[in-house]
Amino acid sequence: MGDFDAVRRFVDEATVEPEACARARAHALELGADPISAPVGAQCALIAAASSALNIVEIGTGGGVSGLWLLHGSPRATLTTIDNEPEHLAAARQAFAEAKIAPARTRFISGRAADVLPRMNEASYDIVLVDGDPESVIEDVEHGLRLVRPGGTVLVPRVLAGGAVADPVRRDRVTTLYRSLIQETQDSPAVLGALSIVGEGLLQLTAVAVDRTP
Repeated sequence: MGDFDAVRRFVDEATVEPEACARARAHALELGADPISAPVGAQCALIAAASSALNIVEIGTGGGVSGLWLLHGSPRATLTTIDNEPEHLAAARQAFAEAKIAPARTRFISGRAADVLPRMNEASYDIVLVDGDPESVIEDVEHGLRLVRPGGTVLVPRVLAGGAVADPVRRDRVTTLYRSLIQETQDSPAVLGALSIVGEGLLQLTAVAVDRTP
């Protein structure tokens, strides 16, 4: 574990966070929000850039940190961010304004993901980031896979649960949910998934087209 911890510290220190993200992180932590780490944010930005994402949804605003990283990767994208904490949405709105992101590029929805996601158009988004209530992570991912266009990506940070998923003794509900999510998506022929151990972990998923030719 010593070598792994050293590598993790090196990655944390080597990742350069844009100033706007760093400011938003400080404010989010003051609010008690738990934003994604800079290394995970950088991975999200890279995926947004590589996919030329134009329409992005995030479940869990986190004070705006994840949204800023995604928009940093894809400067032409429009972001819809969903959170049931008005204070987090307000912090994100301020962070986006300070980063000089045009208001037309952001949409803020206050509410529970379980209530909002079923009303959103399927196959309409390039990226869906799932970082809401861990208790509903599996349902949120199912919605995310429905919402992304063919070839789109669902991103799930924190799936390592602070390392707990690798400990077979840990059987608490959140750890079990993340462990089940990883296992089910790895086993499913309908989903292509990759698990990154950088930062708090990032599960990357895309739906696989099914050949229905007889």
